[in-house]
Amino acid sequence: MRLARVQRLVQETIEGALAFHPDVPVVHAMRYALQGGKRLRALLVIESARVHGIAEDEALSAAAAVEALHAYSLVHDDLPAMDDDDLRRGQPTVHRKWDEATAILAGDALQSLAFELCCDPALGARRTELVAALAKAAGAEGMVLGQALDIAAETAPAPLSLDEISRLQDAKTGALIGFAATAGAILAGADRAPLAAYARALGLAFQIADDILDVEGDPAKAGKKLGKDAAAGKATFVSLLGLAKAKRRARELADEAQKALVPYGMRADVLREIAEFAISREM
Repeated sequence: MRLARVQRLVQETIEGALAFHPDVPVVHAMRYALQGGKRLRALLVIESARVHGIAEDEALSAAAAVEALHAYSLVHDDLPAMDDDDLRRGQPTVHRKWDEATAILAGDALQSLAFELCCDPALGARRTELVAALAKAAGAEGMVLGQALDIAAETAPAPLSLDEISRLQDAKTGALIGFAATAGAILAGADRAPLAAYARALGLAFQIADDILDVEGDPAKAGKKLGKDAAAGKATFVSLLGLAKAKRRARELADEAQKALVPYGMRADVLREIAEFAISREM
């Protein structure tokens, strides 16, 4: 399978990047945080490159970079000061297996690793643009903003509206998906608009599917505790739309994402499959 191949190649790239790091707890924690996961963002990078005629090995460092950045965000999001989670991917979270200080430092180092990977000369002459795009997706216009809005929602006087949740998730989840899906266009110096439209719809569909799984998913398959948002009284797409309407909206967004891929023809078939997977996965 295409995804299985990308999972293997990305893991090898990450292991290679960490091969010469010192044998200390923080590096062990980095490796631990990088284990498992769907690698869907990495696949988006590889496939967005492929539709622009860029070979897999020329985009692999960018695919590994997005996974390192994603891992950093999960390590920090799981901390007691953030989402306070004990499980991630069916295993103890980094701060539970080590301690909070190690988790913070491991997350910091994973973010640095992401930018180091994005500077790989194999990515070509436009890698500076790629670094800039990754920084924007990670920072106060992207994931950091989304997490800040999520934390603020916990003490807000009223649950967030649908528009407010959409804005939050567009930053927290959608920004990195947007980077991954447009990375190939950036490397090729091509128009990013079709893939950006694809990513916006995909990111929102992905989050709605997450909210649905939080209600009716299997914790064993999810590898984490479910139902936390409902228990905390936080608004979600499901709480605002209802389960049936949330499922319909996820379906509409998956269709919208696929329509954005028309300019790429059959070259984008794997990207279409990702849109289907986003709303049908069980974890």
